[in-house]
Amino acid sequence: MVNVYLVRHGKTMFNTIGRAQGWSDTPLTRDGELGVTELGLGFAAKDIKFDLAFSSDSGRTIQTIGFILKYSENEGIPYEMDKRIREWCFGSLDGGFDGELFDGVLPRTDAYKDKSDASLTYEDMANGILEVDTAGWAEPWHVLSKRILDGFFDAAKKAEAQGAQNIVIVSHGLTIATFIKLIDSRQPRFQGLDNGSVTHLTYSDGNFTIGKIGDMSYRELGQEILDAQ
Repeated sequence: MVNVYLVRHGKTMFNTIGRAQGWSDTPLTRDGELGVTELGLGFAAKDIKFDLAFSSDSGRTIQTIGFILKYSENEGIPYEMDKRIREWCFGSLDGGFDGELFDGVLPRTDAYKDKSDASLTYEDMANGILEVDTAGWAEPWHVLSKRILDGFFDAAKKAEAQGAQNIVIVSHGLTIATFIKLIDSRQPRFQGLDNGSVTHLTYSDGNFTIGKIGDMSYRELGQEILDAQ
């Protein structure tokens, strides 16, 4: 069985000012760096030794994994980047304000027509983005969902084949939430996934089991350690 510690990257400039980051990228802020330092220290305090590390190829996740491995005392382990676990692409709306995209533009698309918040699906959201994307960058739902599933499953399969016990994967809020929903349709569509939160899963024989979602206890423990210093 492989323990998978699935982390949302640290807080970035765009996170701070409420912009949809998608495939665009901004660096971690000072608070963002502090948050993932806390996370690494929390992992170290729990004596979690990672065998493998993965992240998307976005700068913010690469920065985050560096802080985690340094402060959790796991530097030097095998590490891979995988573009399949990137955030959603918001097409020509990448970098726009969250409110304008999610509360203004998307609700006026045909994909959202006659849909309540409760009935809205990730597929509807993907169709809405595709509808308004003038650049032709947005991904159809079948492409988006497949690359997310393939990215996470392939990381877990590789870990299992190598006999790894613990792996850490740094990805993105909407991508992680989509993955959770794809492997367990009973999960709510929107998850409380703060920057630096940990979603714990186990993987065995081709199946994921979901543990705690959006766990902030590792960061909180790291914060206590820094405060004591």
